[in-house]
Parts: sequence; structure tokens; C-alpha cells
Amino acid sequence: MNTKPFLIAAFLAAFALPAFAQAPQGTPTNVRGKITKISGQILTVKTREGTSVDIALAPTTGVRTLVKKKLSDIKTGDNVASTSIPGKDGKLHAIELHFLPAAVPESQSPYDLKPGSLMTNAHVNGIATAKSGGTLTVTFQGKTTDVVVDSKTKIVGPADGAMSDLKAGKAVFVRATKAADGSLSSSNVTVEKGGVKPPM
Repeated sequence: MNTKPFLIAAFLAAFALPAFAQAPQGTPTNVRGKITKISGQILTVKTREGTSVDIALAPTTGVRTLVKKKLSDIKTGDNVASTSIPGKDGKLHAIELHFLPAAVPESQSPYDLKPGSLMTNAHVNGIATAKSGGTLTVTFQGKTTDVVVDSKTKIVGPADGAMSDLKAGKAVFVRATKAADGSLSSSNVTVEKGGVKPPM
């Protein structure tokens, strides 16, 4: 089975943020935490805020896992997403960085991983390495900025996943939709596997 189209669809669902935000069925909501149980198509997660939520998964839900990557794996022309905190030096300092399919559009917007953080989807057009990490020069929507990657930055790439990977105790990141009645639904889940947790 060729899983590449499946992975691309999962990435698009999770990270094509402007398109997702325009979806009429509800409000886009990020859920981070650990799975407490999965019952049929209902995923129960204890969130990082300490609450328990149920998420109704679509029958076609894409499940994605991740693998660790290094700065040296990033090449000029790659489409990457970085969650960063703006520094006093005028550069973005990456908390995490992950690879994107070419079809994910370039963008930059506030992000809820940490207070003041930004999510930047951009193409790499320069890489400068140093002993403690390096700096990526990235371009998005005609703008160019520098993203500092250091030893604390988590870098990951996509890997195959399946519903069977959704097990109690595993860390998850879910890009969900909240309906007017507060119920949550989703068609994508990124789950911990092999000790690699979703850093986004």
C-alpha cells in the first residue's frame, strides 16, 4: 500500500491553518495531551491543561507518527514549519521544527504552543551552521526571515501511523474542530511512537 498520499492528506489537515480556519462547521482547536482511552471512533485525551476531552474521529481519520531529524537533514528548498519565539536579536528562535509536504501553503500566524509563539510555514533558502546549532533563512509569502535552531529545538519528520497506534498513555496532538455545543471532532491525529512525541 502506498501511504504517501495518506501522509500528505494528514499533514494538510493538521497544518494548512488558513484553510482550516475557514471551515464553516466550527472553531479550529488544538488539543495536546495524553490518550486515556479509545472507544470506537471516540478518542479521550487528558489535555496538558488537566481536563479530559472526548474527540469524535472521522471514519477516514489520518493517523501520523513522527521520527527524529537533525539540522543536517534540512536542505535548501525544503518546506518546513517552525514554532518560534521572537528574540531581541530580531530572529525567530525555534522551539520545534517539522517537515511539510510541498502542497502546504506558506504562512505565518500566532500559535498556541507557548505564549507569544508563532507558526511559520516557509521554504528554506539558506542554512548557516554553528557549533550549537544553526540559522535557517526562510521565505514565506515574499518575506524573508531567520530562524535560529539550537540544541533544544525539536526537529521531526513524518512517518506512517495507524489507528492501532492510538493507545492509552501515548502523547497526541490533534487539530480538532469545536462545534457550537462544545463537542470536538477531527480527521487527523499525530501520536507518539518509538518515544518520539509530537512537539507541535
